Amino acid sequence: MNMAETGGTIRSSGTLDEKCRKLRRMILLMIHEARSGHPGGSLSCVEILVLLYHGLMRHDPQNPGWADRDRFVLSKGHAAPALYAVLADCGYFPVEELSTLRQFGSRLQGHPHMQSLPGLDCSTGSLGHGLSIASGMALGLKLRGSSSRVYCLLGDGELQEGSVWEAIMSGPALALSNLTAVVDNNGVQLDGRTCDIIPVEPLVEKWKAFGWNVRRCPGHDVDAMGEALSGIKAGPSVLIADTVKGRGVSFMEGDCSWHGRAPDDGELADALAELGSW
Repeated sequence: MNMAETGGTIRSSGTLDEKCRKLRRMILLMIHEARSGHPGGSLSCVEILVLLYHGLMRHDPQNPGWADRDRFVLSKGHAAPALYAVLADCGYFPVEELSTLRQFGSRLQGHPHMQSLPGLDCSTGSLGHGLSIASGMALGLKLRGSSSRVYCLLGDGELQEGSVWEAIMSGPALALSNLTAVVDNNGVQLDGRTCDIIPVEPLVEKWKAFGWNVRRCPGHDVDAMGEALSGIKAGPSVLIADTVKGRGVSFMEGDCSWHGRAPDDGELADALAELGSW
């Protein structure tokens, strides 16, 4: 079995940096081709997904339904382009299919649809639902005596949803030690900075108050995130990953206008020039 099938830890290297740049280019190209999508929040979670799919999670692209695989829920479903890029890079479907994003009849819908595409464990899109679904998955696996883990990626703006906090309360009550949440804490949502709309901090103290094991570290440092998550197997656990919305493209970084807008031809060319070739 390879690392993806068994789980493991990866270390940052030139190769890993190149992979993240490659995925960011894929994200921008598919959103530009579709003329719609969510670049900001997709670019901010690239390192998180690389860590999960190339380091921590047990999964097998040749056997997507493998019973002993770890499960992943993209609660911030609008970041589907990032997940699609990682799945294609892992070999779940041809990379060439990324160019069909959001096209009529495509398997790559605007938000993940598990009946359409291999490698998806959950259909998501409506914010605030993912952690509840992940909690149910974790409980079911626990009751079956499975060693599989469930990972759930949330956005920080999503934490304004009340249903998220119901799930946060449930995790410790159900002793879901096989559940790990990751917050893509990029500080920006659709209409502006999260702290100016409905502040969600202090996140560490809040999650701890509900009984979670909590770690916080830079969300673009794969080594730091890997070390943080590998040290907390008793759970439920959460990683607050501090990221930058639009990471990698200077004119997109921290700008809420790039939450859900596709780059035009000139903007795409400028963005790709910043990211370099691969």
